[in-house]
Amino acid sequence: MNTLKKTLWVATVAATVILAGCGGGGGDGQGNNSVSWNATPDWVGNSPGNSGNSNNDGNSAGIKTESDNTVPIRVDNSMGNLNMLSASITVCVPGQPGRGQCVTVDNMLVDTGSTGVRIAASALQSLNPKLLTQIGALDDTTGAFPIAECMPFASGFTWGSVKRADVKIGSRTASNIPVQVMGDGAFTTPSDCIAHGGADYSTARSLGANGILGIGHGVHDSKNALTTAIPGNYYYCPSANSCVSTRVKAEKQVMNPVAAFSADYNGTIIRLPAVPASGQASVTGELIFGVGTQANNALPADANIFTVDTYGFLTTHYQGTAFNYSAIDSGTNVYAFSDSAIPTTSDFYTPASALDLSATIEASAGSGAPLAVPFQIENALNLAATGNAAFNNVGASMSSGRWFLWGLPFFYGRSVYTVIGDSKIGTLTGPFVAF
Repeated sequence: MNTLKKTLWVATVAATVILAGCGGGGGDGQGNNSVSWNATPDWVGNSPGNSGNSNNDGNSAGIKTESDNTVPIRVDNSMGNLNMLSASITVCVPGQPGRGQCVTVDNMLVDTGSTGVRIAASALQSLNPKLLTQIGALDDTTGAFPIAECMPFASGFTWGSVKRADVKIGSRTASNIPVQVMGDGAFTTPSDCIAHGGADYSTARSLGANGILGIGHGVHDSKNALTTAIPGNYYYCPSANSCVSTRVKAEKQVMNPVAAFSADYNGTIIRLPAVPASGQASVTGELIFGVGTQANNALPADANIFTVDTYGFLTTHYQGTAFNYSAIDSGTNVYAFSDSAIPTTSDFYTPASALDLSATIEASAGSGAPLAVPFQIENALNLAATGNAAFNNVGASMSSGRWFLWGLPFFYGRSVYTVIGDSKIGTLTGPFVAF
């Protein structure tokens, strides 16, 4: 689709809005400091190092591995919101990791529903002007003008320059990759970006995070922009007040940092412990790099596996309706779907008592067995009043009838596998999600 750019989904309870993202997603493939906690997945009894999975033949497609493939992730109140999963990254001037050439950025929203690193300019501080400017848009005949990006959402957008940086997550480094610097003020926001409507979420304050760590199914963030100059997506900017829609080669687009690692680059696992119905003040979990490459990231024999389309979508069936814009997405902090029978307050579901619901997940192509998944929705106002940060039962209403987002509440008590592009995991081929 040329005009529906489906990439990034974020929900922020404090602002009582849902930023259902619309970016042009990419399906192109490429080809320890463990946290001490016990997150028992649904498939208890399968040792990760000895799963016996006929679809997992050990090291996946000969991918190089490195022993330290785990970083801590956390949900707490530091981002001023409910269910905001965060990690820290270090951003450096490419090839210059010396003094004054790097900055650590905390409170990066960990998002399996988008592709690419997006950092608020304020979080980069004095490092921003030192980062390399990305040039070379396909429609720029000079090949010299800076590239900028508009990333649209259902209730707003982000705007900012595309630059290149070394991005370090734990012990792993994605070297010299394109990132979006949101809200840097380098170029006037184009009218067709603003025309998308809603608020400008380019700052840390408006987003509720210092940036987005997009580790979804794509390698690059806009497959559509490879062939089409899409209004409200990529631009080259001849001057501060003039930016022109453009096509952009994949290697110059904002990209998934995991896909740029030298090892364990075929996907990620998010492991979070279960939380009680009343919520929990904070939760610490693990982000694991690689799928089927090491003992700690093997795909269990009885994991539920669902292929997704080139934009990262699968299908969810709920109360007789098929929602084909559906995703298992850590960057959305609620179960987000449309149900007019449930009372709402500022779009958030506020039933009089807890609701026990169920929806059925189906692969994007309709292949494989569908799976009925039970979930619960509690009154969001009552949950927020507890002062806790982590909840498995908060939901919000989607204005569009085609969206069903299994947000962070889905992740508690599970290990969720996100496989990038056309990666090979034993006899399986991505992109797919498993849990």
